[in-house]
Amino acid sequence: MRYHLKKSLVIFFFFLTLGFLPAALRAYVLPGPYLLKLMTQNLGDAKRLMVIQKLVLHDDTLKKSGVELSETLTFIFPNFFRSDILSENIQRIHILSKNEALTVMDKKISDEPESRYDLYKDLLLFRSREILQKRLSHLGVNTNISSLGRFQGKPAYVLGARYPDENPSQIWLDKNGFLPLRWIMTDSTTQRLEIVYLDWKKLSHSWYPMRIEIFSNDALVREIYVHDIKENPSFPADFFDIRKLKLQYPRRASDEHENEAKEDLDEVQKTIEEFKKIYK
Repeated sequence: MRYHLKKSLVIFFFFLTLGFLPAALRAYVLPGPYLLKLMTQNLGDAKRLMVIQKLVLHDDTLKKSGVELSETLTFIFPNFFRSDILSENIQRIHILSKNEALTVMDKKISDEPESRYDLYKDLLLFRSREILQKRLSHLGVNTNISSLGRFQGKPAYVLGARYPDENPSQIWLDKNGFLPLRWIMTDSTTQRLEIVYLDWKKLSHSWYPMRIEIFSNDALVREIYVHDIKENPSFPADFFDIRKLKLQYPRRASDEHENEAKEDLDEVQKTIEEFKKIYK
């Protein structure tokens, strides 16, 4: 009798454990640093990239909306980046060389070395878990927090927040390929910037999104459409030399009143001011 009772209890607890096991497995989420490692690895092993794209600027206050610019991006992974915009009315160079950034606007060095709108490239450039984790922590993403969520009907990993909380700054990754889906940036001024990475394309040695959308407080302010990508191109030796640019271009002169006025502008308006020659 006791033997049969013990046997029944063993079988009962065995099946009880099996019943809880799938739920426990579903609840397990990969740690944030490991997710970043998988992301940087899965982006590919190309050493360099050149990206030709169309940049579309939106602002409802302008008489002319949806202004399009041709832009060329160059990457040397994991910490050299350059953006060149050259048109009839405007010339803009933005460079990130390791830990230093610089922006040249119409042959003059800008007071602001980097815009928040330039940050979309971080998840594509820093193909080193250590470098990217340090960068994201600096930008307010707590990479020690991770959870599971859903984005556009598909499962995704969330770094920096407990799903479905979208108040903290956070990164979303595709659950299967670990490629970036979205980046939400929030700050104390209630400004919310959201970057969405779409239409990922597999190249010979790399993955890259063919379309990127940027929202400020839920309003679409920028769109990026990639036309062409070249893997492992060659660049001049001084192509990312910030010191050379500082010697080549003067710093933009700005008076006190102009600085005070700029402080009252939000990120969208600052960008439009920067590109104001386009709208004349």
